[in-house]
Amino acid sequence: MQSSPVPPEADRRSTTTEHHGRTRTDDYEWLREKESPEVTAYLEAENVYTQERTAHLAGLRQAIFDEIKARTRETDLSVPTRNRGHWYYGRSFEGREYGASCRVPVVDPDDWTPPRPAEDTAPDQPALPGEQVLLDLDALAEGHEFFSLGGSSISPAGDLLAYATDVVGDERYTIRVKDLGTGELLDDEIVGVIGGATWARDGRSFFYTTVDETWRADKIWQHRLGTAQDDDELVHHETDGRFWAGVGRTRSDRFIVVASASKTTAEYRFLDADAPELGLRVFSERREGLEYSLDHAVIGGEDVFLVLHNGTGPDFELATAPIAPTPPGDWQPLIAHDPAVRLEDVDAFAGHLVVHQRSDGLTQLRIVELAAPGEGDRGLGDDYLVEFDHEIYTVGSAGNPGFHQPVVRLGYTTMAVPSSVYDYDVRTRELTVLRRAPVLGGYDPADYEEHRLWATADDGERVPISVVARRGSREGVGGGSEPVPLLLYGYGAYETSIDPYFSIARLSLLDRGAAFAIAHVRGGGEMGRRWYDEGKLFRKQNTFSDFLACARHLVDSGWTRPELLVAEGASAGGLLVGAVANQAPELFAGIVAGVPFVDALTTMLDASLPLTVTEYDEWGNPEADPEVYDYMASYAPYDNVGALDYPPILAETSLNDTRVLYVEPAKWVARLRATAVGRRDFLLRTEMAAGHGGVSGRYKSWHDRSFTLAWVLDRMGLADRP
Repeated sequence: MQSSPVPPEADRRSTTTEHHGRTRTDDYEWLREKESPEVTAYLEAENVYTQERTAHLAGLRQAIFDEIKARTRETDLSVPTRNRGHWYYGRSFEGREYGASCRVPVVDPDDWTPPRPAEDTAPDQPALPGEQVLLDLDALAEGHEFFSLGGSSISPAGDLLAYATDVVGDERYTIRVKDLGTGELLDDEIVGVIGGATWARDGRSFFYTTVDETWRADKIWQHRLGTAQDDDELVHHETDGRFWAGVGRTRSDRFIVVASASKTTAEYRFLDADAPELGLRVFSERREGLEYSLDHAVIGGEDVFLVLHNGTGPDFELATAPIAPTPPGDWQPLIAHDPAVRLEDVDAFAGHLVVHQRSDGLTQLRIVELAAPGEGDRGLGDDYLVEFDHEIYTVGSAGNPGFHQPVVRLGYTTMAVPSSVYDYDVRTRELTVLRRAPVLGGYDPADYEEHRLWATADDGERVPISVVARRGSREGVGGGSEPVPLLLYGYGAYETSIDPYFSIARLSLLDRGAAFAIAHVRGGGEMGRRWYDEGKLFRKQNTFSDFLACARHLVDSGWTRPELLVAEGASAGGLLVGAVANQAPELFAGIVAGVPFVDALTTMLDASLPLTVTEYDEWGNPEADPEVYDYMASYAPYDNVGALDYPPILAETSLNDTRVLYVEPAKWVARLRATAVGRRDFLLRTEMAAGHGGVSGRYKSWHDRSFTLAWVLDRMGLADRP
């Protein structure tokens, strides 16, 4: 008989720390030494063990990959977006990981209909007439195990392209500039950048952002073409460790805006291209607890700043202010605060505003038409929503760079309807579908059912759940409903909303009889700012209790059973599933923790680590406050591993992740193996050449997801189902 694989056993090397009179012992902190050959050997041994333990799933993994590939149009072309004199779009090619960025000239300035190939369904997707390839991403990725394109930005004249690349996975990018007339690269090379470049209106210089040793975006620079990076001008330095800095340009092209923001407070500076001699000015000085953003609009013939702020209520108000430094008391309401509607963002155009908002757990797109000078109420015309019919959906704008464009490009999806691109013509109020992402093989959304359910949390709060399943999968022998295997996903942090979305890979679950659900737990933003506030700091336990309430509701309502229920979360969602594993291990058949923030207390005690100080407003500062220390210690997954019979756990991480270090899941799995009782089935899978987002390249990412889904199906008892 062949012996079962033996898991690696990490040495126990105790280190003791003391904070606020509390002593804490950690046996596995030595795994933090990333450059140590011993640590590398341990991670590689874990990878070997994971492969051995999942060898029986190799055929299923390949089948899932083949299904994803067969359903995807590999050679394809995105809907072109108009920017000044060109239409810009992306292309993908069968057999290539990354694709290309392209453009064609605008033929008729009055025609806003995007060009398409003559035969849209042709398998080879012919190039558009006059196509210019701006970036061949596969050529840029050649020779690198990892590749990511960061920001790419066309100069105002359309003759230069600044683009940023990362070939390591640590999200520190290098900017290069390409002359689109000659196809040659300029000598300019800017290293250590986060994000991309923001062009000045003259097109001869650009702004960019760099990070400090803790990976906090803290400096804004201006680079002039033809000069060395060492000669770049420092435009702004954010010295408060709780704040990050960023730079952008208004859609009108008139203003460069520099943002400084923490999770609770904001401050903006602006540079007026019409009056550059005034320099960079503070719009409104930071006040603790006051968040705002800044944009430029022309309303009633008058140039104004649009200020989206929480000064009059937690769900934000839209106000106007003059083009000058202006204190909050002088901001004039445009859309008043409404506790039932969370205003999230606003896009200003010459003839209308597009307001991104959410209500009752769903996203909404709101159009506010601008009246001619001297007309309308405060210069405003009609105010209305773009309506859709599905019970659960996600809608948002999708690439609208032109200030004077009369159409709004928007994206729409549900859990059964593939991502769709529409143009909404504000002049005629016509909504035109431009494209629905193709799903090959005869896919029909009507074959799937999707629902909004509501669970009741421990404190009586109603928590929304979005669920999708193949129609008929729950039908029992007598015509009633039977429980089905179900994958429950959660996140619950940073006011990030996990809205309903479509996934081709997910079909490999649904078509084998499983269901998929999203628990919209507190800590996210699905139900407004209150939802976020009630799931952070000293109310973080609500996030975990909400997730457990959703799981129990799915069981009690007959959707699934504990032995069929798998939980999944990534990053802060990894903390979520790690916490519920400690609090209710009996409720789950398996847990997937992607790049999981499971050693939260250790991370938040070390101000030198990436992002720690900027996260104090989210988690608290356990180094300075004993109450925060005790509260975090009460839920941090690593600190609460116990002698419990945990469900099988798959922890996935990346060696070069700068957001959640690989050491967190590595330590967690080591402690689980040493402490747990019963099944003790724990796997650690580390990508040795990737960052927080995992592997790069679409085929690699398909293989990566296939691995996870095969493990999930195995936990559900569906591994043998075709």
